[in-house]
Amino acid sequence: MRRWGLRKPRKNLLKRLKMLDPKFIRENPEKIKETLKKRRYEFDIDHFLEVDQARSKLNIEVDNLRAEKNKYAKEQNIEKGKQIKEELPKKEASLAAVDEEFKDLLESIPNLLSEAVPDGDNEEANVEIKKWGTIQELSFKPKDHVELAESLGIIDFERATKISGRGFYFLKDEGALLELALVNWVIKFLVTKGYQPVITPELTRREFIGGTGYLPKREEPDLYKIEGEDLYLIATAEIALAAMHAGETINEEDLPINYVGFSSAFRKEAGTYGKYAKGIYRVHEFDKVEIFKFTHPTESEKEFKEIIKVQEEIYQALELPYRIVNIASGEMSAPAVIKYDFEYYSPYDATYREITSTSNTTAYQARRLGIKFRNKEGKTDFVHTLNGTAIALSRTIIAILENNQQKDGSIKIPQVLREYFSKDTISHN
Repeated sequence: MRRWGLRKPRKNLLKRLKMLDPKFIRENPEKIKETLKKRRYEFDIDHFLEVDQARSKLNIEVDNLRAEKNKYAKEQNIEKGKQIKEELPKKEASLAAVDEEFKDLLESIPNLLSEAVPDGDNEEANVEIKKWGTIQELSFKPKDHVELAESLGIIDFERATKISGRGFYFLKDEGALLELALVNWVIKFLVTKGYQPVITPELTRREFIGGTGYLPKREEPDLYKIEGEDLYLIATAEIALAAMHAGETINEEDLPINYVGFSSAFRKEAGTYGKYAKGIYRVHEFDKVEIFKFTHPTESEKEFKEIIKVQEEIYQALELPYRIVNIASGEMSAPAVIKYDFEYYSPYDATYREITSTSNTTAYQARRLGIKFRNKEGKTDFVHTLNGTAIALSRTIIAILENNQQKDGSIKIPQVLREYFSKDTISHN
């Protein structure tokens, strides 16, 4: 098994390394404003710079007062020392307040955008990159995954709603076996390509949720928090995988580090009213196999393309028609500089819907989490991180059911899964 040269995390590093480089923001305010405008993200960068200046001024004042305090203590100047003793705590309190505001503001600034990102408010502005697969002309009226699954008895919505509420489901019999077949097949496939398998924790502390960029205030309502604990349920294995090397320095020769992670994902799906939410497409809990990479900054564009290539191999092997779209600026998540979505074709209503996505987050997450690499000369810099969903189980099951349905309501199992599924079809008993 591969081992990497790592240094132990430095104490309090995660509290000091944050978000975009503040120096870059100070020197490029117009670039930040342009990014915010393209993202349709409201943020007062001028106010941030004012807070930054006030923080810098207070830092100098506090440092000077501390130096004077030490000086007067050595000189045994009691009168001057008393004055400093009264003034210093007030300045330190002011600095602490301004410093806290600075950190909150800095945490809220999203990543820059690639020039390749299309400008637009919503998914209507997404740009199609590629289509793959033959759209079959069925000799019968196709059913959606809900009707197919319920008629085959492989998904139970009613009992899941009874015990957990809406947005949950039981996978039963061949439905459960289909998910397990997908997980076993895709992880084996990715291991042969050099990815290290990881089963991640599904609860993480707030600093690591925030460190990956998934906890700006506008996104917090979509996450489940454990009451009375500094713990959140993860929305994706990406969060745990990114945090895995928090505060560490990796040897340059050990890059890239490639992981394939498996976990459940938990999302409130707040604010999705009006979006397609039928059946198991948009749910509160689902399983996911996630690709994650730590790379050298000069290699991240190449590694982004490598993830896309692997995802294509996965969905081509499953024989599922898809298209790839370049996500518009107004739809981008805070950490990503560029994001591609894979969308499967649904014969039920002749529509393409998102099934996976891939993002290059450059050094955004690494800076927040304090993850660096060291070159042969001993110099350090932040790594780049990339993520891509190998298989979102619920949506992939939808795509298989709808694209492989037969006239009698049975489902053909993709050839690559039959070794793990032990049957060629799911049929009525």
